[in-house]
Amino acid sequence: MTIRNWVIFFFKALIIGGAVTGVLGLFIRWEDAFAPYVASGEYTEFAASFLWFVFLGMTMSVLSQMGFFAYLTVHQFGVNIFRTLTLWNWVQLLIIALVIFDLIKFRFMPLAETKSQMLLYLGLLTVLLVTGLVVAYFKAKWTKKHTFISALFFMIVITTLEWLPVLMVDEKDVDRYVTLLLFPLLAVNAYQLLKLPKYNAKSDADRIKLEERRKARAEAEKAKA
Repeated sequence: MTIRNWVIFFFKALIIGGAVTGVLGLFIRWEDAFAPYVASGEYTEFAASFLWFVFLGMTMSVLSQMGFFAYLTVHQFGVNIFRTLTLWNWVQLLIIALVIFDLIKFRFMPLAETKSQMLLYLGLLTVLLVTGLVVAYFKAKWTKKHTFISALFFMIVITTLEWLPVLMVDEKDVDRYVTLLLFPLLAVNAYQLLKLPKYNAKSDADRIKLEERRKARAEAEKAKA
């Protein structure tokens, strides 16, 4: 990918993360982070609170992008180590199953002190799995069928690793942050996975155009000589 296209790719992902977190923050954190300022007419504080959530979402976007490019390296290593893509896909499926088990057994169950909390966590797990399946389906449909497992692995395993620091926070309102910060990670990861081929193709086209301009310039210089 060219530097120009990478910058566009980066900032669009940044905007997606900030926008998703800012908008969802209005609903998920309304009672404690926004409603008091509206009630007292402190609209500057309201705007500041909204911008803080946007910044938080942008931070999660950067984390997501780091995870994405790290996965591209891990994926290549996996294919090289296991020699065939088929074997690497089976390994990825095993890791997906282990991560889901870990989420339920060691993350959600210790955090869930009430039935409603457990239902919330299971709902978030459902969102994670369904989103992963949908994104993987479209990835395989728009590129190659064998990318389904790799896309599913990225959307579930890598998203969970990026989400893990929030799941380990021991605060009384952790449920709200666990809920809020899952969605920008999913949105940015889906964007990166589905749009990367477009930016790679555009970068290839830009290189061809650049080479054509160089050749035309060289020919023009020869004609003048």
